[in-house]
Amino acid sequence: MDDSTLARLAPPSAAPPLPVDLSIVIPAFQENHKIAQDIQAAAQFLVGQGLHGEIIVVDDGSRDETARIAEAVAVPEAVTRRVIRYTPNRGKGHAVRTGMRHTSGRYVMFADSGNCVPYDYALSGLKLLRDGACELAHGSRKLPQSIIKRKHYWYRTACSRIFRRVVWSFMGIPHSLSDSQCGFKMYRGDIARSLYDECLSERFMFDVEIILRAIGKGYRIREFPIEWNSDHDSRFRLFRAGFRSLYDLLKIRSMLAREKRSAARNAARPEKQPPSIES
Repeated sequence: MDDSTLARLAPPSAAPPLPVDLSIVIPAFQENHKIAQDIQAAAQFLVGQGLHGEIIVVDDGSRDETARIAEAVAVPEAVTRRVIRYTPNRGKGHAVRTGMRHTSGRYVMFADSGNCVPYDYALSGLKLLRDGACELAHGSRKLPQSIIKRKHYWYRTACSRIFRRVVWSFMGIPHSLSDSQCGFKMYRGDIARSLYDECLSERFMFDVEIILRAIGKGYRIREFPIEWNSDHDSRFRLFRAGFRSLYDLLKIRSMLAREKRSAARNAARPEKQPPSIES
């Protein structure tokens, strides 16, 4: 049998998988009444924009049906859906970090459950990333062009203002970043996977650690306006988590300072020369 005959009889090779344009990570905890709508909204956005995308839901130790519903909801064939579940509950930072480590997209983002920001606003962040204007693109509720459909409760708004001043003055985040905690952030994929691989924060203050690590590496961060509808069913419990968050900020500041000192010592240490071999 000659080579041409073998070529005709050989089964067709499978087409290589398409590269992923955008990975969407959705952290979830006790979200069985929201997660189906979250996945459907993300899938409709990907298909509507002609993006080859993946949706990664990370169930952060829920005790309800979040994971089961996330696996059962129908999605278009063009969209890859993956559900990661673990126990016990570890915190939002751990959930986002877990999801980011499993992404494969050229660009990646995470969006809070509850569909607080319509996914069409991700186009602004994608444009910034594609144009090379930045490596991290953050949605911000504080920009003049942003539209606030439903506000936080008054006490959450007051604490948010205090927190913003704390991260500016105490943590050293630039004043140009107006909204460090907005749950609608986008990244170049390779940079996101690198930053989150280093991130150690388990709870809500992971955003601050990622921003500081990005700044330390010289990455550029730009904000873009969004439409935002406050989810009053938030998993952040102000009075219970507030003091713990301040403690976490202290830990982040101390940890990054130690890492900086260690890097400086290693840079100043003379390199050991290999022993010479005498003939």
